[in-house]
Amino acid sequence: MIKFNEKNYSKLCDDRVNNPSKLQKNLKSRKRRVKLTKDGKLFIVAADHTARGIISASGKAMAMGNRFDLLDRLIRALSVPGVDGVLATPDIVEELAYFGALDNKLIFGSINRAGILGADWELDDRQSSYDVKGISEFGLDGGKTLLRIEKSDPGVLNTIEMVASVNSQLARAKKISIIEPLPYIKNSAGKFELNKNIEELVRVIGVASALGTSSAYTWLKVPAFDDFKLAANATSLPLMLLGGDPGTDWQATFNRWQAAFKFQNVRALIPGRALLYSPELSVEAAVAKAVSIVRKV
Repeated sequence: MIKFNEKNYSKLCDDRVNNPSKLQKNLKSRKRRVKLTKDGKLFIVAADHTARGIISASGKAMAMGNRFDLLDRLIRALSVPGVDGVLATPDIVEELAYFGALDNKLIFGSINRAGILGADWELDDRQSSYDVKGISEFGLDGGKTLLRIEKSDPGVLNTIEMVASVNSQLARAKKISIIEPLPYIKNSAGKFELNKNIEELVRVIGVASALGTSSAYTWLKVPAFDDFKLAANATSLPLMLLGGDPGTDWQATFNRWQAAFKFQNVRALIPGRALLYSPELSVEAAVAKAVSIVRKV
């Protein structure tokens, strides 16, 4: 693993100009793990936020806007024992692989990031990052799609169709397909926001579970709402708990994760900002605390 510092970050910037193929070569030649999981559980760090225009975290408007700082936090998170891998877009995946941070780690490529935060077309969330061919070409372990369901926006139908197609392609390639189904509503200001009603989460879990020609490789990434038993009972598919931005109440987020992990099909934790930018804990301490929920150590 290459030491991450300002000098080597500058070398990355130079190689992007003078030796761009090095980024692809490092990714393809990385050391691979043999099995998806040793204990039936996964801990994945999410790092695909900036591709959708999300740069705030823990009350700081531009927390994720500094790439050197973001990479530093990600490399430190990936080094914590019990962390299985990363979910990210091609730019971040290639940068982490450049520094050797992805050896023996799982990589899930983020696929549809075109639903830019606050855009009029936000829910018409089309493919803009990885495709299934690229996931296979670069030796990734799977791909992730975002599916926000709101009943008045016609763009949602385009996203459903795209997610179904991608899910089928990933299943044929025997790659893990992570679908993130989220119930959304339009508020009084005409902006889209997460609907935290458990009944609506159960509803979209049912929709996502049925997409594509096979569900054999499908995992669902969902929020840990209250009354999570209802969500867990809605499907036999493996469930991954997402993180989101907890603001200053990070302990409440940890408590919801802890409560949800007692259900049989809750198999993974896939947080990002909640751990990378904790207002009180270091990256290493926040990640280790979350890993203990998954691995019970």
